Amino acid sequence: MTEFIIALGLLFIIEGFIYAFFPASMKRMIKLVLEQDENSIRLVGLIAVFIGLVIIYMFK
Repeated sequence: MTEFIIALGLLFIIEGFIYAFFPASMKRMIKLVLEQDENSIRLVGLIAVFIGLVIIYMFK
């Protein structure tokens, strides 16, 4: 459980860093995502989940 909380904290740090230091880029990225159809967004999300699971499996 401790590792999960640490991972969650790292997620917030990385997300916060991106929004704090690159707000204009994030606004452009959000606009691009809003223009995509739902299936494309879903596919990218599933690919990200798969990559995350592979990384965890490799280093656990």
